[in-house]
Amino acid sequence: MTGLLTFGETMGLVAADGIGPLAYAKSFSFGIGGAESNVAIGVARLGGEATWLGRVGPDATGSLIAARIAAAGVRTVAITDESFTGLMVRHRRSGEFAQVDYHRAGSAGSHLSPADISASEITAASILHVTGITPALSETARAAVFQSIETARAAGVPVSVDVNYRAKLWSSYDAAPVLRDLVSRSDIVFASPEEATLFVTGDDVPAALAELGPAEVIVKDGGRGCVALIDGERHTVPALGVTVVDPVGAGDAFVAGYLADRLAGATAVDRLTTAIAAGAFAVTVPGDCEGAPSRAELAALAGDDVRR
Repeated sequence: MTGLLTFGETMGLVAADGIGPLAYAKSFSFGIGGAESNVAIGVARLGGEATWLGRVGPDATGSLIAARIAAAGVRTVAITDESFTGLMVRHRRSGEFAQVDYHRAGSAGSHLSPADISASEITAASILHVTGITPALSETARAAVFQSIETARAAGVPVSVDVNYRAKLWSSYDAAPVLRDLVSRSDIVFASPEEATLFVTGDDVPAALAELGPAEVIVKDGGRGCVALIDGERHTVPALGVTVVDPVGAGDAFVAGYLADRLAGATAVDRLTTAIAAGAFAVTVPGDCEGAPSRAELAALAGDDVRR
């Protein structure tokens, strides 16, 4: 087994420094961001093995993405595509919310296809992790997700799905049946209450998701913590009180924490506790994946705020 296997589009990230309208931003930082690579980096920082696969353009941004992910300790399979590497531009209009604009139509990442992910990569993995973002990118990317899931299921490899609905990529009408299908083929599912209600009904969201098939259902609810239904047992874990600097990437850090502990053979309660702590740590640092913590940093979260 080779730990976590995940794939998807990672983009260059142009982020306005400070808070306010984009038109008045005086400086910008440049980094990378992508839900799947964020999770892979998060797992690696917590001591797990992780592989990320994706397409990048023949440009400086594509090279940066491959180098940054590899430098984080993730086995990186970056396939060079003739198209450009996608970009996202993010600014914080106020202290309460951020806005992200995508420049990814026709990008290298959208050209992902079933041929890019070999059966041997999937069957050697301990967990296959996919998100609801990749099926929205293109027909070939959607086919890659579903074919990979079927290969994993046939080989007995657990399938993890983070719903990760992106309204700027597709409408709720188009997304709902695809996301429902994804969840029905998963063993582990992560979703927010709002994402889940796109395709399930009822007041008991974890139970409604579990009825679709996954044995491990984790509902991420931001500042309220999480509720999970794991092998029929319900768990509720409150959020940790931290100072929020940047909420982006918290969900991916949460998923990474859970999956890293699952790979390590931890109990359900320990997985959820680590997930909550990883998500809390991530929001204290700006950026998509920069805040993914190590085990030592998670331990420090509950201790002194000065490291000497």
